[in-house]
Amino acid sequence: MTPSLFEMQREMRHRREAAVRRGVVGILDIGTSKTVCLVLQFAPNLNTEPSTGEEVTIPSMGAFRVVGVGTTRSRGVRFGEVCVMDETVRAIRTAVQRAQKMAGLRVDDVIVSFSGGRPRSYGLSGEVTVENGEVDARDIGHVMAACDVPPYGAERQPIHAMPVSFTLDGQAGLADPRGQVGSRLAVDMHMMTVNEKVVQNLLHCVKQCDLEVAGLAASSFASGISSLVENEMELGAACIDMGAGATGISIFIKKQLIYADAVRLGGDHITSDIRQGLQVPQDVAERIKTLHGGVVATGADDREMIEVPNPMAQWENDRRHVSRSELIGVMRPRVEEILEEVRERLDAAGFEHLPSQQIVLTGGSSQIPGLDEVAARILGRRCRIGKPLRVMGLPQMATGAGFASAVGLALHASFPKDECWDFEMPADRIGTRKMRRAMRWFRNNW
Repeated sequence: MTPSLFEMQREMRHRREAAVRRGVVGILDIGTSKTVCLVLQFAPNLNTEPSTGEEVTIPSMGAFRVVGVGTTRSRGVRFGEVCVMDETVRAIRTAVQRAQKMAGLRVDDVIVSFSGGRPRSYGLSGEVTVENGEVDARDIGHVMAACDVPPYGAERQPIHAMPVSFTLDGQAGLADPRGQVGSRLAVDMHMMTVNEKVVQNLLHCVKQCDLEVAGLAASSFASGISSLVENEMELGAACIDMGAGATGISIFIKKQLIYADAVRLGGDHITSDIRQGLQVPQDVAERIKTLHGGVVATGADDREMIEVPNPMAQWENDRRHVSRSELIGVMRPRVEEILEEVRERLDAAGFEHLPSQQIVLTGGSSQIPGLDEVAARILGRRCRIGKPLRVMGLPQMATGAGFASAVGLALHASFPKDECWDFEMPADRIGTRKMRRAMRWFRNNW
C-alpha cells in the first residue's frame, strides 16, 4: 500500500539531511513551461573545527553554492500537473543531465516543487495541559495532535502542516515555547492539502529518472521564500507566482506560511489569446508576447507596428502588421481576469486583516510591462515585481523572476521550515474534525 504524503514527509526530511551531509542536493522545479534543475554543493560550517571522519556539520542558511544549472522545455505538464508521463520524464532527465554536466557532480537526491494539485489551506488550533510544568518536544507533539482537522476528502492529503504561533498560559505569539514553564499550551497551525494523485504522478516521474525525492513543496510556498524580503514576511505580504499554467498565491506573516491557493490560469492562456486573436502559431504568439507584449497602452503604441510572420507571404505587400495597442487589447482582458481571480482568493483569506498588505508579483508571466500598475488597480494594494534573492554561484541567466521557485527551494533546503515533522503526534490525542477559518488565529492573537 502506498504511504500517504503526510507519512512520507519525515522520511523525505531525513533523506534531505543525509544528502546535505554528503554535500550535494538537487533542486527540481517542474513547471508548465520549463523544468529547472539546480545542483547545490554544501560545505561544512566554517566556524567548527574540521572533522576527521566522513560526517560533516549540517550547514546553516547560505552555506551552499549553486554549481550547476539545467533548464529545458516542459512538454508533458499542463496546469502544473503531469499529463504525459513519458514527456515529463524526458524533460526531467534532460534538465538533470545538463545541471550535472555543468557541476561535474552526480545528483541522487532532489527536492521537488510543483504548481498544480489545487492547493487548499486550513487554519487549525489545539490546546493541551503541559505534563511536567515545562514545555518539551512531547508537549508540542501532543498539542499539534490535538488540533481540529477538517474533513478535506479522501482524494486529498496534507503536504504542509506547520505551527504558526504558540500560546502558553495566555502569552500569545511564541515561535518556540520549548523550555518555558507553564500549564496550558495552545497552537495555531496552517495545513495545506493537495490532490494526492497529482503529486503521486509527479513523484513517479521523478523516480523513473533514478532520483530519490528528498523533499516536496508547493511552488507558491517556495516563491514566497525567495521573493519576499524579511520585513514583508514579518509584517504580512502575499506572493503571487504567475507561471505559465497556474498562478500560485501564498500569504506569509511572522515569517510563516499561513495561506496558499492557486488559480488555474497563467501565461499560456495569454499566449493562447494572442494565437487566436492574431491567427498565428503558438510559438510565434509566445515570441510576440515576450518581445512586444504589455497591458498599459500609450499614444505611441498606436504608431508602433509589429510584423506578424506569414509563411505564405511572397511579396512585401503580403506581410501583415498589427499595432502594439491592438496586441495590448488582446492581452489585457486575460491579465485582468487572472488578477480578479487572485483578488477573490485574497479577500476570502482575510488578507485585509494583516498590518501590512504588500503584494509581490513574481514568476515568468510577471515580466509583462505594466503588470504591476494594473495589479495595483485591480487588487487595490501596493504591488511590486519581485525577483528571487541572490544566492552564491547562481548564474545571471537564472536570477529572473521565472526562477523564483527554484531559488526558494534552495533556500528551503539550507534553512528548512518543516521542523514540526520531528515531533511525534500520538494517535490517541487526535481531536474532533471541525472546520476552522484559515486566518482565525491572526484576529485572536495580533
